[in-house]
Amino acid sequence: MNPRSAVVAAIAGALLSVGCGGNAPTAAKGAARSVQIDMVDTSYQPAAVQVAKGETVTFVFNNKGKAVHDAYIGSAAEQEAHEKTMRSADGGHGGGHGDDPKSITVEPGKSGELTHTFTAAGTVEIGCHEPGHYAAGMKLAVTAA
Repeated sequence: MNPRSAVVAAIAGALLSVGCGGNAPTAAKGAARSVQIDMVDTSYQPAAVQVAKGETVTFVFNNKGKAVHDAYIGSAAEQEAHEKTMRSADGGHGGGHGDDPKSITVEPGKSGELTHTFTAAGTVEIGCHEPGHYAAGMKLAVTAA
């Protein structure tokens, strides 16, 4: 995207937020937009999101369920490694995710944000690694093009 297009997109986004009566979610500083994601039972809704290569997106996770959920962003291999870490005796959920910028834990009825810049084209996942959730399919595909 050339600099002029970026400015036009930023102005259009700002006007859209104002036109929505202030109910539009606010993206983190530097994020081009925010995407609302509901966490329900063992699924994310929507189950897939499209982004632009180079775009910075703030995902706003709304836990609409009765269980704690989390979100970890990374490749399929990173998801599997994270799942193993979360299930290990020394890395389990008792200690949470700590300050990992690629993950967030959201209590029932609460919301949380995770901001990520998609530097390469391709698909990454957001997965929930609460016990049994990832295995049950609680995954969200994010495709950057």
